[in-house]
Amino acid sequence: MPVMTEPKLIAGNANKTLAQSIARRMSMHRGMQVDLLNARIERFNDQEVYVEVYDNVRGEDMFIIQPTSNPANDHLMELLIMTDALRRSSAQRITAVIPYFGYARQDRRAKARTPISAKLIANLLTEAGVERVLTMDLHAAQIQGFFDIPVDNLYAAPVFAMDVEHHFRGRLDNVTIVSPDVGGVARARDLAKRLGCALAIVDKRREKAGEIAEMTVIGDVEGQTCIIVDDICDTAGTLCKAAELLMEKGAAEVHAYITHGVLSGPAVERVTKSVMKSLVITDTIEPTAAVKAAHNIRIVPTAPIFAQAILNIWNGNSVSSLFETETLQPIYEGFYPRG
Repeated sequence: MPVMTEPKLIAGNANKTLAQSIARRMSMHRGMQVDLLNARIERFNDQEVYVEVYDNVRGEDMFIIQPTSNPANDHLMELLIMTDALRRSSAQRITAVIPYFGYARQDRRAKARTPISAKLIANLLTEAGVERVLTMDLHAAQIQGFFDIPVDNLYAAPVFAMDVEHHFRGRLDNVTIVSPDVGGVARARDLAKRLGCALAIVDKRREKAGEIAEMTVIGDVEGQTCIIVDDICDTAGTLCKAAELLMEKGAAEVHAYITHGVLSGPAVERVTKSVMKSLVITDTIEPTAAVKAAHNIRIVPTAPIFAQAILNIWNGNSVSSLFETETLQPIYEGFYPRG
């Protein structure tokens, strides 16, 4: 009979705060202490990544918590080298928990002589020894098909639905969910369906990359509380312009719910000066001091859903059960009390 081992967590340097929060949530669920493995992850003077794991991992079910966020290449190398270290130390199974999957926006050849980098990353992870991937809101769902190993893609939508219901209680009849582009309609429609709200779309046309020539709103937003929904906010240029357009079309107020707050360059300044009343992001990417200090940016936790997903994978239970708001309500009880 196989020996039942405990799930073991190890974290890189990309988002130690989230990793520690996941460990605490797992400790609550398990009724016993779950700690991050004792490991040394640092760089030599030439910036080569060095990993040394101090705890015994032979025969263990390992979960590496490491979003491949900025600096994406450094954090990706950390993930690959940690995987190699665990594989060579005879870990039974290695699951890469990648809350934010970098390079996901390069999921197809948009023009001649360009790479499909997301496929390359999938190959690198598999070759390094990753046997399963757990992530959240992949930029393109088809990236799951780039892997020949199981990929569990969690959704922020049920968490966002609870947050919207909590903060807009009694006002949902006047809420319209907005997709900032045609490509994100499925994501916005999903949240609108969960909340029973109307749906609108911002159609943007680009003359060249990074420059928007024209934006129009499809749907009636006059007098509505508009909530823009997307998976990634990078420089926030498009997001802020979409918010301005919605206000011009008669929206009462504009909020945004974005899963991955990349928020690079002038993004935080743009958001704080924009017409948006609030930008809600998750903590899949470690928030900077500027993000934490911004008066209209709020962060919702993902540790509860990731902790439960890890336990489900370890126990051999369904991860898809976490796609439903009803399943997550008990897990987020302390954040969004019922009634």
